[in-house]
Amino acid sequence: MKLLNVEPLTKEAFTPFGQVIETEGSDHFPINNGSTQRFHKLATVELGRDADDAIISIFRADTLSYPLEIKMLERHPQGSQAFIPMERQQFLIVVAPPESEPDPSKIRAFISNGRQGINYGKGVWHHPILALENGSDFLIVDRSGEGNNCDEHFFNADEIFTLDGRKYLNL
Repeated sequence: MKLLNVEPLTKEAFTPFGQVIETEGSDHFPINNGSTQRFHKLATVELGRDADDAIISIFRADTLSYPLEIKMLERHPQGSQAFIPMERQQFLIVVAPPESEPDPSKIRAFISNGRQGINYGKGVWHHPILALENGSDFLIVDRSGEGNNCDEHFFNADEIFTLDGRKYLNL
């Protein structure tokens, strides 16, 4: 089994997969008579059809057991999907570029610093949420509409990766 290296999450490194949602280094301007800074358009919601809606949800996630075998990835072919930690908690991210199937040689892993969210671009392969604290709440912005919007790909035994997130756990 191959071990996935975990990289710090940066805007530059994550560009092939979507956007990093963070205030650090982002354009902003004052609003509300100068009492508030607006960090504008940190990510773009992608929708597949005119009839689709952008929706906001909350996911409450528990941590998985590490080391974790990465046996599958999923994608949302009809819309983007944003995850924003609500309690400044770190979380892990496993992604592959938006191709017909995830290419094991292109899989990457990142860790959010807890002040960063992510927006997976339409069709980007990713592992379901990888919380590092039990009961972690995430604000989710994604698509609602007709048609299938979740494809899953399960890897062959020789393509499975191991993600050792134990050093990041905060239980």
